[in-house]
Amino acid sequence: MRRLFPVTDRTAPAAAPAPQARPEGRSEAPVNLVDREWTLDELAEAYAYPAPLTTPGAPATSDAPRRWLRANMVSTLDGAAQHDGRSQAISSDADMRIFGTLRGLADVVIAGAETVRLEGYRPARARDAFAARRAADGQAPAPAIAVVSASLNLDFSLPLFTSPLVPTLVLTGAAASPDRVRDAEKAGARVIVAGDGPGVEPDRAVTALADLGLVRQLTEGGPRLLGQFAAAGVLDELCLTVAPLLTVGSAQRITGGPVLPDPERFALAAVLEEAGFLFTRYRRI
Repeated sequence: MRRLFPVTDRTAPAAAPAPQARPEGRSEAPVNLVDREWTLDELAEAYAYPAPLTTPGAPATSDAPRRWLRANMVSTLDGAAQHDGRSQAISSDADMRIFGTLRGLADVVIAGAETVRLEGYRPARARDAFAARRAADGQAPAPAIAVVSASLNLDFSLPLFTSPLVPTLVLTGAAASPDRVRDAEKAGARVIVAGDGPGVEPDRAVTALADLGLVRQLTEGGPRLLGQFAAAGVLDELCLTVAPLLTVGSAQRITGGPVLPDPERFALAAVLEEAGFLFTRYRRI
């Protein structure tokens, strides 16, 4: 990641350089330009989860959030969340660096079954760059992957289920096929029922994960799952990469599903820029 510029940053890392002095004769606020690659420590500070978060067993009177769900998505200028069915074509090296940072901070990565299939999900790996930070926060060496699936139409022979560093979780509804539940558990996955019917209820899903101590939550979509989280009002933060690309066509947006009766307002928390890509963070008001 070269020439990563904090353009607007209301939660700037302490390690980031101070803003440059205002050029003489200009009245607007200075822009903090960093003509170098940000370190992973700086990125980790910039994208740190709110602290403190309430952990299981904490007093019910605590004012700290019970958990924090952020989403990480990428979109083109014309709103496409993918090209030819995958997001990689509209990503960049800097986007993948932030992708890795967000995973390095999370307790759990939540993804829909279709995204897991299309993107070829594998187990999250432990990274030396985040080892000390994760240990200090009492986290596992790598985040767990939580797959949301009503049908459990998943290939349980894949490494995601058979050989993860941290056991993979499967979120499903009470009406899921008992045979498929047994297949998942036989492969080593932990099945969590988070809905009374065939599907998963977003609020129950994030609560069930928080009950396991997985309070730093990250979802990578896809659009239908993110739409469900947004519609249920459980999405706290959106990390959106805006790619300087046009794809035309009819690709999905970053969210899918019924229209909200009233648009939900998010506040801009930070913007970074590299090679025309904008890395934004928005928090729910």
